Amino acid sequence: MADQEQKRIWRLGIDVGGTNTDAVIIDGDLNLVAATKSPTTEDVMGGIVAAMHEVITQIGAEAAKNIGFAMLGTTHCTNAIVERKRLNKVAALRVGAPATTAISCMADWPDELKDAMRVRDFLVHGGNEFDGREISALSEDEIREVARVVRDEGFESVAVTSVFSPVSDAHEKRAAAVLRDELGEDFPVTLSSEIGSLGFLERENASILNAALYDVARTTADSFEASLASEGLTDVAVYLGQNDGTLMSVDYAKRYPIFTIACGPTNSIRGASFLTRELDAVVVDIGGTTTDVGVLAHGFPRESMVAVEIGDVRTNFRMPDLVSVGLGGGSLVRQLDDGRVTVGPDSVGYLVTKKALCFGGDTLTATDIVVAKGLAEGVGDPALVADLDPALVDAAYPRSRALSKMRWTP
Repeated sequence: MADQEQKRIWRLGIDVGGTNTDAVIIDGDLNLVAATKSPTTEDVMGGIVAAMHEVITQIGAEAAKNIGFAMLGTTHCTNAIVERKRLNKVAALRVGAPATTAISCMADWPDELKDAMRVRDFLVHGGNEFDGREISALSEDEIREVARVVRDEGFESVAVTSVFSPVSDAHEKRAAAVLRDELGEDFPVTLSSEIGSLGFLERENASILNAALYDVARTTADSFEASLASEGLTDVAVYLGQNDGTLMSVDYAKRYPIFTIACGPTNSIRGASFLTRELDAVVVDIGGTTTDVGVLAHGFPRESMVAVEIGDVRTNFRMPDLVSVGLGGGSLVRQLDDGRVTVGPDSVGYLVTKKALCFGGDTLTATDIVVAKGLAEGVGDPALVADLDPALVDAAYPRSRALSKMRWTP
């Protein structure tokens, strides 16, 4: 049995990008034994299943028995926020009366995101000062009334945010205990002290977003495990990538889905460190929609020290320090009526291999420009862009280069 377990150290890794879904298998000595690149599908999971099946087919069913670990880096949660789809109905419980009435919950949120989450906010007495002293006693009766509304109106999760909870989380933990006593032990409750740092509104925002992503995370994790089972991989350790460059268990990911946001660029940064053996460097990740630049610090992505916007919402949870430019392989190229040429920031994204001219499509993209310039050998069919106006190509190419010349202060 020990020998059998020792052999089961091969690893399957899948990373979902805006354009492609990549899958690899490495053996116990970290040698690459299978790899594929599959177009990311609109439902995301379809591309994951296709990529997984391809690499398993490459090594065969017998060799696949050596796989003991499976890792997924996914954009499911990011897409849910950006697209305003598949989000939980959230009750936002603020523990802070009478001290936090000046600014209402989600005051600066986009209306369409609030509508998609069907959020209702509640304010109860409690919270702490910066030195840990109570602002007022926690009102358990008010919390039980909130639980009644949550149950009666069909809310699917609760986000609890208390004043200065990173200093003292006692009120948040007690509020969660009361809520679970009323709603059941398995009812999804997010505590802001476990998500963000000091900065009340940003921490509250991050907690609400986390609460909105519970179902997305659960569905993603369950679907990934089901996909593994369909390939005969029923006894493997499953992990999801998180945005500090490490992995988290399925159960942890279901509890903190917001930590998967920006794991894609993070995977690239960590991969660059592994492949180059560099611990401190600047890494450029070029995708179908954006180009992301990040910093390697001691082998891991440098963490942002300022508030980060997710879906036009300011948050302060852990995020990699990135500069993103709206330039990728699928970026749209347009010639305006006044003769000016623009590149991006909108993109055909994962449809680039269907919509770009060099792949037989009808949309002019940045990929078409570099193919027409003869700078992307082996990409698409150069004959399909041979008739492009040379003046347009010559104008679009330097425009793309200008976009990539960003200011970056390590």
